Amino acid sequence: MASLRTVLPPPVEEPQLYTDLAGWWPLFSPPEEYGEEAEDLLPMLHPEEGPASTMLELGSGGGSLAFHMKKHFTLTLTDRSAEMVAVSRKVNPECEHRVGDMRSLRLGRTFDRVMVHDAIMYAVDREDARATVHTAAAHCRPGGRVVLLPDCVRETFEPLTESGGHDGPDGRGMRYLMWTWDPDPDDETFETAFAYLLREADGTVSMSQERHRFGLFRREDWLEWMREAGCPATTRRDPWNREVFIGVREQD
Repeated sequence: MASLRTVLPPPVEEPQLYTDLAGWWPLFSPPEEYGEEAEDLLPMLHPEEGPASTMLELGSGGGSLAFHMKKHFTLTLTDRSAEMVAVSRKVNPECEHRVGDMRSLRLGRTFDRVMVHDAIMYAVDREDARATVHTAAAHCRPGGRVVLLPDCVRETFEPLTESGGHDGPDGRGMRYLMWTWDPDPDDETFETAFAYLLREADGTVSMSQERHRFGLFRREDWLEWMREAGCPATTRRDPWNREVFIGVREQD
């Protein structure tokens, strides 16, 4: 009998989830999963000095969070994956989209708000994380806000297992399993193994699997990088126990 055991290769720079499998994103993490989170974020993005009108999201992926934010801001959405940008364009056709890396993107203009959601977890070393913070600061007007939302910091990391998935109106369906652990507590990364079950409209089922690597830095590291970039920040804990960093861009 042939073995069913498959050894997953090491994490790669461009995961399948955001390239070959990008078309399945609406069944992996659809907009309806982000409504509560958007409501929690809005008070942080609308400070006391008045409403903002423009916002840049770095690493916006398939645009599921943007689907809710576009009701409150004129959005510019960016991601390094052209495939994910194509997904987002279908979800948010009224928004400006750009393909670009959050570590190096320069659009040549500033925004009232700049947000980096969990895409910032793919900054797997200090140089990448610092560069992403500087990109956010470079695109924020003086007095504007930069909001960073890493899934976790070193102080809040916990191993976990998650599962989910959805069925589409076209007969397709997706189910996934995510298993997160820290293989080396002495470094500044952790990993998640993903397994995807994909059902086509004709009933054909296939499976795909891969590993992703994420950066894991201390709360004080993020605060220091934001100070260094000219966006001194405060933090708050959201309902999902995530550390949210809220910085105000200093005057030039």
